[in-house]
Formats: sequence, structure tokens, C-alpha cells
Amino acid sequence: MKNYTIILSALLTAMMWSCSTTRRIPNDEILYTGLKGVKVNTPDPKETFPSGVHESLTEAVSVKPNNPLLGSASVRTPFPIGLWVYNNWPNPPKGFKHWIYNKLASEPVLVSDVRPEVRVHMLDRILDDNGYFSGSTSYELVQKKNKKKASILYTINSGEPYLIDSIRLLPDTTHLFHIIDSVVDRSTYFKTGSRYSTDSLSVLRVQIANAVRNRGYYYFRPEFIQYLADSTITHGRIAMRMELADNLHPWALDRFTTGTITTTVKRNNGGGTPDTIHTSKGDVIQYKPSKLRKSLIPSCIAFRPGRTFSVRQMDLTQSRLSRLGIFNNINMSVTPDTTHHDKRLLNVEIDCTFDRPWEASIEANVSSKSNSYLGPGLSFGLTNRNIFGGGEQLSISLTGSYEWQTGAGRSNLFNSYEAGLNATLAFPRLLAPRFVPRSRRDLNWTRLSLGIDVLNRPHYFKMEQFNTGISYDWRSSRYINNSFTLFKLTYTKLQNTTEVFDSIMGANPAIALSFQNQFIPQMSYSITYDRAMNRDNTINVQASVQQAGNIFWSIYELCGRHGEKKLLGTPFSQFVKGYAQVVYGRRLAGKIWLVNRLATGAAYAYGNSKQVPYSEQFYAGGANSVRAFTVRSIGPGSYRAPADQINGYFDQTGTFIFLANSELRFPILGPLEGAMFLDAGNVWTLKAEESRPGGQLKASNFLKDLALGTGVGLRFNISMLVIRADLGIGIHAPYKTSKRGYYNMESFRKSLAFHLAIGYPF
Repeated sequence: MKNYTIILSALLTAMMWSCSTTRRIPNDEILYTGLKGVKVNTPDPKETFPSGVHESLTEAVSVKPNNPLLGSASVRTPFPIGLWVYNNWPNPPKGFKHWIYNKLASEPVLVSDVRPEVRVHMLDRILDDNGYFSGSTSYELVQKKNKKKASILYTINSGEPYLIDSIRLLPDTTHLFHIIDSVVDRSTYFKTGSRYSTDSLSVLRVQIANAVRNRGYYYFRPEFIQYLADSTITHGRIAMRMELADNLHPWALDRFTTGTITTTVKRNNGGGTPDTIHTSKGDVIQYKPSKLRKSLIPSCIAFRPGRTFSVRQMDLTQSRLSRLGIFNNINMSVTPDTTHHDKRLLNVEIDCTFDRPWEASIEANVSSKSNSYLGPGLSFGLTNRNIFGGGEQLSISLTGSYEWQTGAGRSNLFNSYEAGLNATLAFPRLLAPRFVPRSRRDLNWTRLSLGIDVLNRPHYFKMEQFNTGISYDWRSSRYINNSFTLFKLTYTKLQNTTEVFDSIMGANPAIALSFQNQFIPQMSYSITYDRAMNRDNTINVQASVQQAGNIFWSIYELCGRHGEKKLLGTPFSQFVKGYAQVVYGRRLAGKIWLVNRLATGAAYAYGNSKQVPYSEQFYAGGANSVRAFTVRSIGPGSYRAPADQINGYFDQTGTFIFLANSELRFPILGPLEGAMFLDAGNVWTLKAEESRPGGQLKASNFLKDLALGTGVGLRFNISMLVIRADLGIGIHAPYKTSKRGYYNMESFRKSLAFHLAIGYPF
């Protein structure tokens, strides 16, 4: 039967290949098989042609052939079914066969359809727009055995680029001209000695228009700026002069002030009785009955009556109102004031319509995790966007999931379910003292939370966790985001345990302490600095610090209670924990990026606790850590769980972590991206433990204890979603193996680890 299958497959393949894909193509036409390439020749072979210009040239000639692979203009899939059907199947005028033909057939893309001679002129224009006036372009058809098929190769001789020789700006005689000249002086596009580029000049025009429109010149537009270029004075150089266009609107030279501000808030289902509220930010007309706090709309309006009008204030007002999440429609219009002839005033009218207050959502998923867990999940959410009339959001979610661990020998291990009920009440403002620095550009949030989660691992334990807290999220500047948890109280309780779990805990006292029933009263603060410094460099810095139990411990001490302290008869945890990471990205060329991460963290228990709670400890390995090892399969230090004990899931955590990652990211075809990476890291304990020898952090063993791995990955980047697959290859395991030397992996096969995840690892 197997031989018959092989023979049948071979016959089908032969039949498909014997079918011609050019049979119906006229004799004077050629089938287009894709872009062979865009070859750029520079006067100096060592000279680097600008990558941005090369991308523009390639994009202009990237025409997709039949059956492109992932949308590529250069690579085709091996089986052109549409062309086979078009060339070899009859097309009846009607009926089922006609329907099948229309569904499968694909008309051939011909060289005449691509029109390479026209695209050569497009390339010439792109060269001229980027200062390569002496450049030339050509194309050739690249054919193999079948002369009815051809790909196209474009060749470009760039020549020397023309540089800007001199710049003459507007006379500094008016306030408007002064602003324009100051923008040009700060620009990196318009400098003597820089390459002439119409794209750069267009960007500068937009920058000028934005700058003057933010200073009251509302009717100014980019097209009101024009450039005069003269290349006859000096060979290879261009003399530039900036002027205002002849079609300049008279109002473009006038500076406007904000006049009246009127905001109308309508009900979702229409109707209602209008009620006008006078505020310092203008009049608010509310159609009642509806929920709306008097201070909500003024807090979102960035305009000030009587002050210089700014387009930035329009955008900021629109953004603030949208982020409230309570309106389904927001319209803003600006009209000149006709009642005051001695002033240039702009009246602002804002029209808002309430969205439906309640929103329900249900989400089902199947997750496959890097720790070999597989299972379905279900989540149901209910949200009220404006429960008290001030943009407050009440969110209630019910989640549930079932997981089982896959792999050899694991079919009956760690099968578990998890369920949770959580509620969050978010206020779009900081309910905090005024001295806390905050940005007026963005909404700041105060969140109250309450939740319960149940985790059941039938072979080991059933754990319940209750939590409640209050936190603040705000931006203190354009690049800095802050989060402060004023108070969070978590209660963990082991409801049931098995004999197997009890025996594991008996052999590991330190781990047993981390699983004890306890309260975790916490306070934490985190800060994130995220900035794209320029087109080629990005940086993201995150740091957090949290403490647990110190306030309660201090109160008990002041009251004369010494020794172990309890809250409602249960011990509470006391520890301090910190974590920091830096992610730096550098563009090497085009869309090729080198991204590096350095991260470290530590947690230390003291006072009322001898061990940091298990949920607060660090672990290494997995899709976002050292990808050559599965999650919680390395550490702490050089410790390795005995082969006859399946308890590595519990004891391979630590109170200190160090990670170093480097990843080269590059495009492959269309949305498909590739990556090569190198990861190093591990976890350690800050205290010595007899049950986990080699797990304590020591400077003398630090480098030996670092797990090292490399690997390759694929990313399917579709807009907001990135699906990632990484194959890690182990180089050095921190524990002893059967192999000696630095490369101590037992075998190449056993050194592999595959991870499927969502989003980039860092």
C-alpha cells in the first residue's frame, strides 16, 4: 500500500509538471516570473548607496508575479495551480465546470503588463528626486530554457549625488518668518553639504507648517512653502532659496486667538433635554438624563479662551476625550469669529455622543505554552465605561482554563484547571496628592482591584488566592510612564495537598516555606522609559521595586509585639524585591535590527519571613528567557534535581536572576521575519540551602553557572499581532552532565528546545 501511494504521488507530480503554464500565451508575449533584482552601481564601489533610496527604487518595480510566495515580488510557490488551470482546462460558458474554472484559474501576469520601460522612467524620477541627476537606469529580461518566461533585472548607474551648496531663507522681518527660519535652522534635512532630496524638503515643509500652526497661524499649510533650486551656478551643487507661494491665503499670515469653546454631549439614543453648564473651559451643553460629572469635560479640554490658538491643543483635546472610552463619536470644528472685527478669533465647537454604557465580551482560546502546557480557556467580561458619570470604568471578568502537560512520560502529570473572578474599578484621574508629578497630555488612572483565583493540580495541590489593592498609572513626561501600587494584599492558601506533594515539601524545607499559607501585603513602584532616539536607535528601560510586610511589621513592633507576627491568625510575608532591565535596539541596515537586553533582579526575605513566597521568586528558561532550555529547567545555580524525582517544577526557582540576550532581526518575505539569537542567564538563591547544593550565588562560580544557548526563529508579523516560533540550541548547561568541557550538552537532539509564543521576547 505504501509503494502504491508513492507511485501515485509520483504520477500526479509528473502530470502536473507536464502541463504547460505558457500554452495560451500569445507568441509576442512573455510570462513574467518575478523581479530578478535592482542592481545599483555607484562611481566608487566602496561607496554605500543610501538604503532608503534603494528601498524606494525596489518598491517602484516590485510587481508580484503569479503565485507569489507570501506576497513576494521575487519568489514564487513551486506549484502554479492557477496558471495550470488557465492554460490546460477548458472553460465552458456556464455550469458547474465554469464555476470551478473561475475559482481556480489565474490569468497570467505578462511582461507587457509590468511595463518595464515605464518603470525605468519611474526609477529615473526617483533618482532625480534624491539628487542623482546624472544617474541612468535600464532593464533586461532574464530568461532560461523556456523563452516564454522571463524575470526582470533593473540596473541603475547612480552617478554622483548633487549636494546643497547654499541656502537663502526668508527675511527675518515678521513673527511668522522668524518661526519658519528657526525651524529650518534646527532641521537636519536642510543643511549645506547635505544631499538634495525632495522627500526631505517635503518633510521640512510639514515641520514648518506644524510649528506655525501651533503658534496661532491656523490657516497656514505646507504647500504655502516653496523652494527654488539652481544647479547652474556650481557643477554638482544646488543653490536653494525658500519663498512663500503666490497662492498664499491672506488668513495664513494672521495669528489667531482662541475664542468661545462649546461642547455638546448627546445621549446614545438621542433626545433629551439640553442643560448648559458654564465652566472656565467654555460652555458644556449636556442632554439629560445622562451621567456626566461637571468637571469631566473641562479636564479634557486643552484650549484656553483668549490664548494663542494651537493645533496641538486640538489633537490633545481629541485624544483625551477618546481615551475616556465613553463616547462613540467625537467631532471638532473650528470657525472664525465674525462678531469681533478688531480681533482674529477662532471659535471651537466639540460634539460628543455617548457610547452604550455596558459592553460584554467572551473569548475562547487554546494555548500552547513553552513549559509544555496545552489546553483550552474561556473568558467572559462585563464592562461599564461610565458608571459614576466621570469616565470611571468597572470591569468584571470570569476566566477559566484547563491544561495538561504534553511530552514523553508527561501525559498524566500536572493536568490542572484554573479559574478566577476579578473586578477592577478605574478612575481616569489620580486620586492622590497634587505634588505627585504628572503629565497633562495623557489621562492618569487610579485602579481599585479585587479578585479570587483557584489553581488545581490534581497530583499535587489545590491553591486559592485572594487579592485586593489600589494602584496609580500616570505619565510624568513624554517618554516616562509610572505605576505605583499604594497597597496590595494577597492571601494564598493551600486548600488540599497530596502525599506526593507533602513528601517533596518535606525534602525541601525552603520550598515548603514558600508554599505556606500567608498574607502578602505589598507596596511597589515601577518606571518605564521608552524612546526612539532616532530612526536607528531605540531604548527601553524598566525598573521596579516592591516591599512586603514592612508597614505591618513596624506597627506590631510599636505595639510591643515581637517574634513571629500574624494577621488574622496567619503569618504575613516580609521581603524586598527589585528588578531592572535595559533593551537597546540598533538598526544595522534597512529593516535589519540588532536588539540587546540586560536584566537582573533580586528578592530577599527577612524579619517575619525566612523565604520569599513562591509566586514572587524568579525562574529561568522558556520563550522569553534562555530559549535553549524549557521554563524552570535550569537553576538555581548549578543545582539539578535528581533524575528519580519529578519535582523540578517546584524547586528550580531562585531569589536572584541575571539575563543577557542578543537578537538579530531581519525580514525574509512579506510579513515573515527571521531572527538569530544568543541567550545567557540563570537564577540563584541568596541564601545557602542544603536541599539544593550549588544553588547559592557566588562570584567565583557566576560565569560557570550561566546557561548559554543560541538558536534561530521565525516571526509572522501581521499588523498588531506577532506570532513567534523559536528553536533554541543549548551550548552550556550550568549543571553537571555526562560531557566534560564548556560544551557539555549530552547530545545535539537533547539540546534543542522549541517555543511558540505571541509577541517579541523583549
